[in-house]
Amino acid sequence: MKIAVIGTGYVGLVAGACFADSGTHVTCVDVNQARLDELKAGKVPFFEPGLEAMVTRNHRERLHFTTDLATALNGCSVAFIAVGTPPNDDGSADLSHVLDVAKDVAHLATDDIILVLKSTVPLGTNQKVRDVVRGCAHKVSVVSNPEFLKEGAALGDFLKPDRVVIGTDDDHAFEMLSRLYAPFNRQRDRLQRMSPVSAEIVKYSANALLATKISFMNEIALLCDQAGADVEDVRLALGSDRRIGYEFLYPGLGFGGSCFPKDLRALVHTATELGIKLQVTQAAIDANREPVKALLGHMERDLGALKGKTIAVWGLAFKPGTDDVREAPAFTLIEGLLKRGAKVRATDPQALTTAKARFEFLGIEGVELNSDSLAICEGADALVLATEWSAYRSPDAGKLARLMTGRHIFDGRNALIKGELVDAGFIYRGVGRS
Repeated sequence: MKIAVIGTGYVGLVAGACFADSGTHVTCVDVNQARLDELKAGKVPFFEPGLEAMVTRNHRERLHFTTDLATALNGCSVAFIAVGTPPNDDGSADLSHVLDVAKDVAHLATDDIILVLKSTVPLGTNQKVRDVVRGCAHKVSVVSNPEFLKEGAALGDFLKPDRVVIGTDDDHAFEMLSRLYAPFNRQRDRLQRMSPVSAEIVKYSANALLATKISFMNEIALLCDQAGADVEDVRLALGSDRRIGYEFLYPGLGFGGSCFPKDLRALVHTATELGIKLQVTQAAIDANREPVKALLGHMERDLGALKGKTIAVWGLAFKPGTDDVREAPAFTLIEGLLKRGAKVRATDPQALTTAKARFEFLGIEGVELNSDSLAICEGADALVLATEWSAYRSPDAGKLARLMTGRHIFDGRNALIKGELVDAGFIYRGVGRS
């Protein structure tokens, strides 16, 4: 089978590479020639474990890159749309790229084609795409096939999915996609067929539910702080309940990234347009602002004041395993520190380049970036763990004590070994661990 994947961002490139790795002939299309040149040279423009090796392994034999959509569609039976849907000012998703691509595919296709919506799109998009391709000389079957990829574990999620949601009322389209996904469906049947509108709701509701678990646990951490309890004990007891489970129950500085914040706002906006109030989802959004505020409050009280203090920050990416810094809690924290007059030094194993660009985009100045996690601690009054990279979990406490001027460590992810730090003379404060 020959397929086209339009868009070589995170979703499109992972999908294209994984389909190619399973034996499918894939042509990835993008308007960004510089990005395609990088990919042809075996360089992936963002960090995702294992992806660069997979792209290099399949390039030229089964995985191709082009800016020419017409060439990619020649002899193609399935085309995936995986372009961006950035948020508008009102929180809604900008569908202009999706609709433009759909028009182009309908116009350039030389035969009947299955058009698969892989981009994260709100309720009603499938119908909007059907409207723009109506009247095409060839049959265009529009299918909703949302992605469920975790940054940092995307290849595993695609190759061994929990489920493959296919929203279509076209039997032939479902059969073709069943064949395409067959290599990832051998152990058990993971395909879940439903209406397009149900498939559209699945993606947003999954993210909303996971984000709600995070926000709920962060609120419990605030309660533990005030009551003098240990949220880690509470988390373990809650997670042992099979109805709840341990996933997404880790308290911290809140969620970020390119999916949860944007998707929750889009879901609330769509519901509002339909006359529905999603009060739980809105509460998850609102609660996500509180953990960083709480940490800043603790830092001001514990350090006396932040003005003139030097703060070392470990971690800038919104989560480990990625260089994505979009809406990362570390940035909210750093902005708060700078506003209070602190000097900030920061590091990250993968996100220094993206962080530098993000600081410039946001107009944030005065942050010293360094790849050496110990060097930024020299003379620091306090250290904050903002992203729980494995490399930061068990630092040399004695060496830290010799480097730092102050003795305060704020564990924003409850990932450090408290006993070792306390034994070295540090004053440890976690999230919800008074």
